Amino acid sequence: MAVDYTVIVVYLAGMLAMGWWGMRRAKSKSEFLVAGRRLGPTMYSGTMAAIVLGGASTIGGVGLGYQYGLSGAWMVFTIGLGLLALSIFFSARIARLKVYTVSEMLDLRYGGRAGVISGVVMWAYTLMLAVTSTIAYATIFDVLFDMNRTLAIILGGSIVVAYSTLGGMWSITLTDMVQFVVKTIGVLLLLLPIAVVKAGGFSEMKAQLPTEYFDPLGIGGETIFTYVLIYTFGMLIGQDIWQRVFTARSDKTAKWGGTVAGTYCLAYALAGAVIGTAAKVLYPKLESADDAFATIVKDELPMGVRGLVLAAALAAVMSTSSGALIACATVANNDIWSWLRGAVSRKGEDHDEVKGNRAFILIMGVAVVCIAIALNDVVEALTVAYNLLVGGLLVPILGGLLWRRGTVQGALASVVVGGLAVIGLMWGYGILANEPVYYGLLSSLAAYVVVSLATKPTDAAVLAHWRERLAGRGGEAPAEAEAAAPSAAGA
Repeated sequence: MAVDYTVIVVYLAGMLAMGWWGMRRAKSKSEFLVAGRRLGPTMYSGTMAAIVLGGASTIGGVGLGYQYGLSGAWMVFTIGLGLLALSIFFSARIARLKVYTVSEMLDLRYGGRAGVISGVVMWAYTLMLAVTSTIAYATIFDVLFDMNRTLAIILGGSIVVAYSTLGGMWSITLTDMVQFVVKTIGVLLLLLPIAVVKAGGFSEMKAQLPTEYFDPLGIGGETIFTYVLIYTFGMLIGQDIWQRVFTARSDKTAKWGGTVAGTYCLAYALAGAVIGTAAKVLYPKLESADDAFATIVKDELPMGVRGLVLAAALAAVMSTSSGALIACATVANNDIWSWLRGAVSRKGEDHDEVKGNRAFILIMGVAVVCIAIALNDVVEALTVAYNLLVGGLLVPILGGLLWRRGTVQGALASVVVGGLAVIGLMWGYGILANEPVYYGLLSSLAAYVVVSLATKPTDAAVLAHWRERLAGRGGEAPAEAEAAAPSAAGA
């Protein structure tokens, strides 16, 4: 295992080094929060794929493959579909707005007063996403070092908090690009073919397993529909995803770079399901399906390769964790804290703003690690977060982008009614039930349409300003000083 340990230690040290390097570039609010809005197609595609394919997509995707066969790909597949939909239909407009948060977009579209409530909901979602990603460190470090759960969370969480705090989005972008490469090599190019060969090839897998393991819809239509509602729609509106869209240097980069990343997600989904199916042949009686990834890595991979694949799993967790952390801190500082202070600064970006956002990443990071140590049920926490996100925010966000007649009163009613409906239905049906997100979304839509039609249309001046921003006019000025260094942004 010495070689495996060396691979992991070198990888973790590299993450910290990139955080230090990123700190030297993050000299303004724009650089710190959205990498100066200068990422080219290569880095944009890699980092976008890295953030959406986290521990749940890697370890959980293999676990679903172990449990359901090829149809276990549907969870990650719907994530890819959501990213494709976002990239093709919405990302160009989102990138042109030149904002930092989803709540800022809502304030622009509806003329203010819609952002604070939505900011609280978005903050809760990104916080829980960061927490559940951080908990996953315990599984990986347990496989590597037989480490205590609490110590594993502190170790993994501290590394992510350190490089995120130092360099903000620049550090996260650099580390995510490395993580994307490591995941591609470790999961797609090494673990996938080795798992299939160890299982005897596809013919042997078909001979050993029931036919439903190879049914594309074997996981069930209702489950697939729920995945679409939660993950596909969740990709359209999450602050962690939008903040990556804001990093694109042009609307074309956001559209086509995101399309490449979404297509990559579809391939990754299928790979995870195939690996899990192979693990079912090799280890038919595991106590938990989520143990499939760790078991096949420990028992079937040669030394060195095992370390690289475990680094790939660690990369998957770190990319999602760091993306959720900076999104959580950005919302907390720019949407909630600034409102509580009673004044939102819209003046030039300076070092004070960087220090403020850096402080919030550190504070939120410490909170995330503490909550991760105390929390046991990861699935329930993540389900609550996604239910609130989709049930409360999907309608007013997409409505603002697609329906001119939507009003601020309709948006507020949609957030409140949808959010309360989701909470009440989770209380009645249970947190893991499908009904809360179904009926919560319908309640949110009804409230948005009815209240919008019953109230005065949005002021013409507000809509005119909104159209100007959608066209790419207005907003922050480009960072001319940094524009002279295109090599850092990718080609």
